[in-house]
Amino acid sequence: MQELRSQIARIGRTGFTVLVEGESGAGKELVAREIHERSRRSRGPFVAVNCAALVETLLEAELFGIEERTATGVRGRRGKFEQADGGTLFLDEVGDLSATAQAKLLRVLQDLTVERVGGSETRTVDTRVIAATNRALPEMVRRGTFRADLYYRLSGVDVVVPPLRKRRGDIPALVTHFLHRYGYSATVVVAPAALDALIGYDWPGNVRQLGRIIERALALSSTTTLSVRDLPREIGRWPLMEETGADALDLTLRAWSSRYVRLVLDRCRGNKKRACDTLDISYHTLQSLLEFASPAPAMAAGAEALLHAEIPRPARVGTAAGSALACLDQSAGE
Repeated sequence: MQELRSQIARIGRTGFTVLVEGESGAGKELVAREIHERSRRSRGPFVAVNCAALVETLLEAELFGIEERTATGVRGRRGKFEQADGGTLFLDEVGDLSATAQAKLLRVLQDLTVERVGGSETRTVDTRVIAATNRALPEMVRRGTFRADLYYRLSGVDVVVPPLRKRRGDIPALVTHFLHRYGYSATVVVAPAALDALIGYDWPGNVRQLGRIIERALALSSTTTLSVRDLPREIGRWPLMEETGADALDLTLRAWSSRYVRLVLDRCRGNKKRACDTLDISYHTLQSLLEFASPAPAMAAGAEALLHAEIPRPARVGTAAGSALACLDQSAGE
């Protein structure tokens, strides 16, 4: 979303503490990384900590480090605050911190100093903190389960990350991001029909789920093109009318047919002759439908529902789609 991108760009130029809010898996860490990359600290480290995964007894050691003690054989190590010195520390799920942990974190944010566990030396740190949560912190403050002073310290700047279902336009860029992360950006492409299916899905698990789906598709695909059949079946099952409502009634037969033809061509691995035989249409009609600029990715849903069944052997595609394409083929020849 353009508004979110603009906000990230503006915040990146500042050095303020940031609180990123959003559903679990919505991409809060991606937002934090982008803020870091756009800041003057971009050459410094970006260190991420999942607060929900920290055991209470190990929290201090994890965040602040351990002082070396030669006599007892304890090896010293830097904590996350020191590791992020000169860069950014990302504290994910900060709402899960215990009351004790909240007090210790507040002290570091106020003084910008840390003391390693078992030591007495105070170490100054130059670390920007970006915190994230999927909880309603103001409500937790009212209930007394989250410190008000820590909340106000963290929320100098708020960024709300919408769930993926409300920013479908970001999905192509996110797919590219995951291909790059998994090392396939130069060797694998995503078929248009598969991208349509990804854009149309509701993503209850948000960006995290999208990443897992791309990872799964890469593992299962036997070609360099990720197609619809490389995706889980539920990805193509999102309801045609649920998101679009009455607008779906305005979608034309040609737009629907264009989407369906693209899906069949994808299943035929780009072989246009096989697609023509499968659909029982002429090459001219196939080209005409491929060149048609369909206005709505939602069209892929209805077509994809048919494609979850096996493609019929060359002769005729099933009932409704076959009749529609036959009519179009007839009109194209007139």
